[in-house]
Order: sequence, then C-alpha cells, then structure tokens
Amino acid sequence: MLTRKQYDLLTFIHDRLQETGVSPSFDEMKSALDLKSKSGIHRLITGLEERGYIRRLPHRARALEVVRLPENTEPENLPIRNRRVEDIRQREIGTHASTVRGSADSVQLPLYGRIAAGTPIEALRDDAAHVEVPAALLGRGDHYALEVDGESMIDAGILDGDTVIIERGEKADEGQIVVALVDREEVTLKRFRHLGGQVGLEPANKSFQMQIYRPEQVNVQGRLVGLLRRY
Repeated sequence: MLTRKQYDLLTFIHDRLQETGVSPSFDEMKSALDLKSKSGIHRLITGLEERGYIRRLPHRARALEVVRLPENTEPENLPIRNRRVEDIRQREIGTHASTVRGSADSVQLPLYGRIAAGTPIEALRDDAAHVEVPAALLGRGDHYALEVDGESMIDAGILDGDTVIIERGEKADEGQIVVALVDREEVTLKRFRHLGGQVGLEPANKSFQMQIYRPEQVNVQGRLVGLLRRY
C-alpha cells in the first residue's frame, strides 16, 4: 500500500526514466509534488525503497531504478485531500470509538488498518473492523489495534503482518515503542527517543536509519502494550 505522494513520486520517476533514461533530481521531484523541502522527497524515496518499489544504484549520482509498480493503477484507501487536521487525528487514534467486549476472557478492539514499521505512511482507517484480543493484554486505559506494514521493527520482535495493541496516550518515556503522528498526516510505529531539543523515531532494524524531527512535528498517539501473530 502506497500513500498518494509515494504513488505520485513513483509514477513521476518511472515516467521520467522511460522518457529520458535518467532519474529526476530532488529539485525536480520537489517541484513535481509541490513540496516545500527536499527532506520530504528523501522520506518518500526511503519509503519506496523499503517497500521494494525502487532501488538506489551505488556509486552513481541521481541513480534510481524502478523495480516494480503497484498492482493497482491507483493507490487504495487514501485519505481525502484537504480533510481537516482534527478529523484526521480523531480517525488515527479512534477518539470516537469505544472498546467492544467479547467473551469473558477476550475483548474486541477497533482495528484501524495498517501502520508503518518503516517510513511513516498514512494509516488506513476502517471504523467497522475489530479484532478480538485476550483481555489479559490490556490495562485500564483505552486501546485500539493496528496491523504492521514493514520490517523496520523486526529486531524488537515486531514482524510484517503482526497486529499490535496500542494504549492511547500522548506521552512516552525514553525508549518506549509508540505510535507517532508525524507532521499531522503520517503515522508510524517506532521507538521514541529524546535527542536534546529534537525527537528521534528509532527503528529496530540496522538496515533503517533513525528519523529525527523537531518536537512540534511529532505527536505521540499511544504506546505498544501487546502483539498478536498468526501462523
């Protein structure tokens, strides 16, 4: 699953390679996607690379190769453009949803879709979906579930396709694995780090780099309290 901007960037790179045989520059990508900085392009490229859509060719400047294109011609389930930020936030953390009780030993939690254990992506939302989890995994707080997309947390035992149980909250201690809302539009699962006057979102995979942001760019949405896996 690609975000709208990831899909647009992949299409732009592919079309340029088909036309000229040379990948576009960061400035050209920034202009094509109407972004304000090259850091946003770097983040999108990293996301595409982590998901196996593009590959950076070593020892060559501006060398990108499109490995594959999405199976669908359009990205699926993307959020509506120009939606109010507060509406996005509410949908991300389920502020309007309540926990549904299952059997005596289980609880049905709202399942809000897939969250990146890689570069931040826009999480899918489906208010009708639920997942049944053991009641013993839950504390006294409010909880919701997300499916993991990506492999950047594998060294923490969190694999692609796992379901993580999140306790809602806006604060995190050093080193806790959290759901973080980045730039008020993208959601990711990472280990939270305080870096002086900045915030680090650290992967648990040596292949991926820590992403560093200004504090105002990151809003903690909850912390990891449990994990479910199907075999």
